[in-house]
Amino acid sequence: MNKPYVIGVAGGSGSGKTFFLKSFLEHFSDNEVCLVSQDDYYFPVGHTMTKEENKLYNFDLPSTIDHEHFENDIFRLLNNESFMKQEYTFNNQNAVPKMLEIKPAPIIIVEGLFIMHFGKIKDVLDMTIFIEADEHVALHRRLKRDLEERGYSNEDAYYKWVNHVVPAYKEYLLPYREVADRIVINNTQEAADIIKITDEISKELREKVLS
Repeated sequence: MNKPYVIGVAGGSGSGKTFFLKSFLEHFSDNEVCLVSQDDYYFPVGHTMTKEENKLYNFDLPSTIDHEHFENDIFRLLNNESFMKQEYTFNNQNAVPKMLEIKPAPIIIVEGLFIMHFGKIKDVLDMTIFIEADEHVALHRRLKRDLEERGYSNEDAYYKWVNHVVPAYKEYLLPYREVADRIVINNTQEAADIIKITDEISKELREKVLS
């Protein structure tokens, strides 16, 4: 088996990574692509916290990620090995985490905030895609998600945005923007705009990797 083609998808909170990835994955079958998400490698600490401790704890730092486990699993895929991983449920005590079986594929997508900050991961990326949105757009998306999906109050969500999210974005992600192979601006709410971009990238990959 030839070395898989590894794509890194990075973007700050509220940039629209989730929808981009959903659109992108629809162009491929399960045996053509696999996804490894940084979110599934958080150290499990949130379930022991009070609401106030959770508000103050900064989840937007590289130290909150078990990066060695993250790196090792990526290299297992590069060595054509499957692995099992429990999904991360964002400290939602009502959610039952699934066990995910991640299988090697010709295209590996690695996504997350710090994927270009972690050197061993950055070194194996064949293509990097940087997704960004204007701050007011990203903030609106983040607040909507935190209120509706994660049960935060508006005050707690805004506290995290100002004190954790924005400083981490500027320190650990933004410096890599200019070296990314593609920059995707995602300020629109029009799904067709992102679908068009994923159409173009997937067509290029089919010619380069899967033909």
